Amino acid sequence: MKKITLLFTALMVIPASWAYGQNFIKALVKDAETDSPLMGATSSVEGTTIGASANEDGYMELTNIPDGKQVIHFRYVGYHEEMMELTFPRSSSDTLLVLLKPDQEEMDEVMITSTRSSRTIADSPTRVEAISGEELAEKGNMKPGDIRMLLNESTGIQTRQTSTTSYNSSIRIQGLDGKYTQILKDGYPLYSGFSGGLSIMQIPPLDLRQVEVIKGSASTLYGGDAIAGLINLVSKRPSEQRELSFMGNGTTARGLDLSGFYSQKFNTVGATVFAAYNHGSPYDPSDVGLTAIPEFDRFTLNPRLFIYFNEETTLHIGFNGTYENRVGGDVRYFNGDVDNEELYFEENKTNRFSTQLGVNHILNETSRITFKNSISFYDRAVTIPDYSFGGLQTSSFSELSYSNSNETLEWVAGLNQWTDQFTEDETDGMTPARNHNEYIFGGFLQNTWNATNQLTLESGLRGDYQNNYGFFVLPRLSALFRFSPDITSRVGFGMGYKTPSIFTEDAERIQFRNVMPIDRDNTKAEESFGGNVDVNYRTTLFSNQIGFSLNQLLFYTRIDNPLAIVSLPNNHLGFRQANGYLDTRGTETNIKLDYNHFKLFIGYTFTNAREHYEGTTSDFPLVAKHRLNNVLIYEIEDNLMVGLEAYYFSPQRLPNGSTSRSYWLHGLMIEKKWEHFSLFINFENIFDVRQTRFDSIYTGSITDPEFLDLYAPLDGFVTNGGIKIRL
Repeated sequence: MKKITLLFTALMVIPASWAYGQNFIKALVKDAETDSPLMGATSSVEGTTIGASANEDGYMELTNIPDGKQVIHFRYVGYHEEMMELTFPRSSSDTLLVLLKPDQEEMDEVMITSTRSSRTIADSPTRVEAISGEELAEKGNMKPGDIRMLLNESTGIQTRQTSTTSYNSSIRIQGLDGKYTQILKDGYPLYSGFSGGLSIMQIPPLDLRQVEVIKGSASTLYGGDAIAGLINLVSKRPSEQRELSFMGNGTTARGLDLSGFYSQKFNTVGATVFAAYNHGSPYDPSDVGLTAIPEFDRFTLNPRLFIYFNEETTLHIGFNGTYENRVGGDVRYFNGDVDNEELYFEENKTNRFSTQLGVNHILNETSRITFKNSISFYDRAVTIPDYSFGGLQTSSFSELSYSNSNETLEWVAGLNQWTDQFTEDETDGMTPARNHNEYIFGGFLQNTWNATNQLTLESGLRGDYQNNYGFFVLPRLSALFRFSPDITSRVGFGMGYKTPSIFTEDAERIQFRNVMPIDRDNTKAEESFGGNVDVNYRTTLFSNQIGFSLNQLLFYTRIDNPLAIVSLPNNHLGFRQANGYLDTRGTETNIKLDYNHFKLFIGYTFTNAREHYEGTTSDFPLVAKHRLNNVLIYEIEDNLMVGLEAYYFSPQRLPNGSTSRSYWLHGLMIEKKWEHFSLFINFENIFDVRQTRFDSIYTGSITDPEFLDLYAPLDGFVTNGGIKIRL
């Protein structure tokens, strides 16, 4: 009887198990806007351990789904989650089409323009980093007047203050001098030479859509100057939905920032207008008698006009005007109660005016032609007691390019021309005029090839003729390997060059005093080669509750024939090429965790920049060998954002051979949002870390100071806050 009962039970259970196992669904997961498949998208059955991930074509299959009503979750990092309630067994076995909508802030971070391709960061063989979304908004709240902080708090990037009293600063990528980094605005090279000395202190971030960073040589598309890397500042463009916003910000250091932005697209015309006023007051938190923040007034106006002739042809015209008067020095200089001529001061008067013209014409479904032109005028005068240096820099850039793309190949080819003329104001009679007149003719070709589903290759070649230094050939090669939906890797190699110039960090620090012109007959261009390898891993943890990504980068760059300032007879200084080379190598580690409303960013940079001169090797000065970036953000979309930051800088070798101390910087930012306005407050450098608390910043008397190199902040703890209005 027992055997009969067991047999009967088995006969009942087996069909039931078959029925259970026969419940399955097939799904195709795509981007709702681009209709492209989302490889690596995941799905799960609520309340079970059943799940699946999409293949390279976006297809997935879930099996062994229980009978009854079940909720299926579809997820992809950077997209809004989609949920479906289905009843099993289903009456149809059709494949479900699942369209995931991009989370706009996340997607803004991955769409790029620097590579002149329709690819996202994830699909580009060239390693590109983008600062946008909530990170760009957060940095804008902290420092609305310039992009110094925005760049300094990124892995692999360090800004250096070149003036103790006027806050002039330059940027270093992977430990290399600022002259090796090219800064673009919407693809136009507007900040170089004399105009690069104050560039990052005169660019407001509030009209930017994103900031794109390529580390390492980016020579093919943008020229040899991008030895250490390239920074492209991408402006907002008009859309059919009007944007009208205003911002007011005040600081405990007696600073004021006011700005406004307007953008709208009509049928055939669109426009954007950005205007800003930035003010700083003399500020000396350490009571040493010198300004940590100078007195300055800056006005910025940047209108752009877009004309849409038809669906194929677009024209945009813009200009940028900036006026600033920046004065730092002895705080008594600003009081008017003593003879100002006997006190130390440093005054920078700058006028910047540039135009941009661009035409884009679509020839057919696969090809287009683009023309760009910019003209820039930069008038600057630097004055200290008993000395003044100034002049007018006039530069231009023109480019004609053609691009063609299909499913397998993308081509970009072009011709461009740079001109750069500097005319110095009257000299002191002791130093010859440091005028120059240079031009470069260049041609480039770049190909991106989808060799297989797992491999994409990008190769490029540039040829440049420079009127003083001859012809340069610059090859570049990058590869993207897709080992799995979660693991990718990039390998890149490139070459570059830098034509000699007196406009360097070291010359800026001494206001170009006694610096002789470049001896072009006995000077060669600096030439470089370098490469990088990275691995990127992305997944979800704990039943898809936490998004996790890891990027590990290894980099190396070598520069031959580096120029350095040396002492000459009669107290003069000149640039001479060292017998040796300069190189930098290291690693960058970037980790990101997403959980619900929380985002955690952790970045570590190891930079070993060294000088190899005359058979002797030493660390390149003023480079933190170890950097640690920690940012925790809590954000409820369109409601609240709170950011906590902690940054570590290791000891740095100083030019005099000594070593600085290490330090941490901490910050807290809070923004509360409503429909049409938001309030924000930021506490920067909470623990008041200042170089003046643990080291000197000058020797000699305060009326005739000899300034020492800076490696830590001078302004200390500063609070700022304000309001944003959106109409």
